[in-house]
Amino acid sequence: MSDDYNQLLEATIQHLQGLKSRGVRLVPVSPEHLAALNSPLPPATAPRHSPATPPVAALPKPAPDRAPAPIAVPAPVSRQSPSLSASTGSGSKAAAFAELRAKALQCTTCAHLAASRKNVVFGVGSIDAELMFVGEAPGADEDIAGEPFVGKAGQLLTKIIQTMGLSRETVYIANILKCRPDTPGQTAGNRKPTPAEMQTCISYLEQQIDLIKPKVLVALGATAVEGLLGKTPSITRLRGNWQSYRGIPLMPTYHPAYLLRNQSLSEKRRVWEDMLQVMEKLKLSISVKQRNFFMPSKTGG
Repeated sequence: MSDDYNQLLEATIQHLQGLKSRGVRLVPVSPEHLAALNSPLPPATAPRHSPATPPVAALPKPAPDRAPAPIAVPAPVSRQSPSLSASTGSGSKAAAFAELRAKALQCTTCAHLAASRKNVVFGVGSIDAELMFVGEAPGADEDIAGEPFVGKAGQLLTKIIQTMGLSRETVYIANILKCRPDTPGQTAGNRKPTPAEMQTCISYLEQQIDLIKPKVLVALGATAVEGLLGKTPSITRLRGNWQSYRGIPLMPTYHPAYLLRNQSLSEKRRVWEDMLQVMEKLKLSISVKQRNFFMPSKTGG
């Protein structure tokens, strides 16, 4: 096995030990991560200094006179970094995704967020999804679970996805930020990510999108739109109108949390109309019942 693989393995073990020391007992494992673990390792290349060395001699040997390779924190991903798919050569898509996830789990670029988080919330769903939902940042529930959209707003998003005839396993769900924004001095509540935090973390999401290659993106709420497009106009004006992100059709819509605060039938219908547009873009079949969801009931007279 290569030195890079050994370092990644040791970093993963160190991260799990750190979680255990903080009281974390369960770590969610995504389908793509499991697939990567089941994938065969790429063949190791022969050492440059001795191409004719027999296989046994090529095995890594202890080097007590050499300082151990640093494993605490891999170099953070930046917007200028080469794309992960390019850096992995012929590696599988699942392996590339697992590599990106491992880097995100170790990231401490935003020291204040790394110090306060319980888990890095990388993303969940199918890495072959045609539809990808993007929110703003993990909340308290997501920080504990290590999975995006698991609180009340997440449960509503799951219902919306299921009403479209899809599931959380067939789409992909991620956030602009992978860590919960810290709330010093507060015991409850969440805050909006700052532009600097979004700028620092966005490269992880960009690489997720580059690897998944979804046919349609849905931005959930104004902050997600700002993080993706750099636009800050009212979500009321943007929602329902197709945008484009890196050549991918993007539909802005209200965040599910907004619908929890505003239970009016008209607002629910607006979000559903946005999802109908998404379904049409994906060429999904739409039933009469689906088209009529949240329509005012007609009474005879």
